Amino acid sequence: MGEKRGEKDGGVLLLDGLIGGMPVFVKELVAGGVAGGFAKTAVAPLERIKILFQTRRTEFHSLGLVGSFSKIAKTEGVLGFYRGNGASVARIVPYAALHYMAYEEYRRWIILGFPGVGRGPVLDLIAGSFAGGTAVLFTYPLDLVRTRLAYQVVESSKLSVKGHAPTELVYKGIRDCFSKIYKEGGVRGLYRGIAPSLYGIFPYAGLKFYFYEEMKSHVPENHKKDISVKLVCGSVAGLLGQTFTYPLDVVRRQMQVQRLMTSNSNATRGTLETLAMIVRTQGWKQLFSGLSINYLKVVPSVAIGFTVYDVMKAFLQVPSRDQTVVEVATDGLNNPPSSIPSSSSLSQTSSSSLSQTQQ
Repeated sequence: MGEKRGEKDGGVLLLDGLIGGMPVFVKELVAGGVAGGFAKTAVAPLERIKILFQTRRTEFHSLGLVGSFSKIAKTEGVLGFYRGNGASVARIVPYAALHYMAYEEYRRWIILGFPGVGRGPVLDLIAGSFAGGTAVLFTYPLDLVRTRLAYQVVESSKLSVKGHAPTELVYKGIRDCFSKIYKEGGVRGLYRGIAPSLYGIFPYAGLKFYFYEEMKSHVPENHKKDISVKLVCGSVAGLLGQTFTYPLDVVRRQMQVQRLMTSNSNATRGTLETLAMIVRTQGWKQLFSGLSINYLKVVPSVAIGFTVYDVMKAFLQVPSRDQTVVEVATDGLNNPPSSIPSSSSLSQTSSSSLSQTQQ
């Protein structure tokens, strides 16, 4: 018993030592990645239906939400609801990790480099926008693969707009999908549809953080740390941000599957051309197709994401944002740098005070 207890205590001490030695930006990466993976998997079935609605799959669009769930369950089984989720999680883990970490880092850089900006919601709008753009640039090919895989339907009689039924799936899995897309269009092909993604993520990511911080500023001080308050503020912020930028998400999805929707591989359109085509041939309402499902998806996704992120930050002993900035600024006064501190120097300074700081 004593030996087992000693081994357990030794393991705890080793874990604490590893956590204590991790730079803050690494802890933010880990916390964000875990939160993103949990949240995305929880809402994967709704995400699959939303993509099928967005890409104008007639047999699903006409069935509605309940009918679409029933059709997938009958033709593909439970695993059908998670078709493309492997690529989705493979994308969302680095995406969420980069998004959260970049937001924290950009926020610190702006405060230290441009003190006149202040620390209101405008700061979060700017930092959130650039963080979203950074995350998209690094992880977009995985989003493209996820969409291509989710677009495929087993035993469908209307895979293409001409009603030509294929005998087998175009893509066998994540690796096969990557390989075929790269052979078709090279690196440029892996970034097909990124323009509307960037157009959409800059305002969406920025507005999400802006609304979140703006709503929190009206919450009484003694309730600001409540998880339930964070979940409500985050959910409403996500809903508002999605509503304003959703049409660009529809344009992005249709651009991503254009090669699957037409037999002419050269019949591809740009962002504005795709937008005009959707309005002209499918009606302006198609720009909001799947939005109701997205509302159902965003609320639990944000709730799970924020909860897991907070739990992971507490587990990894991440200091509060303002405390980190104060420590870096104080250190800068005592040892004036010749330029704005780098990401790693900010993180190393922050981690030195973990034993004295609590979230």
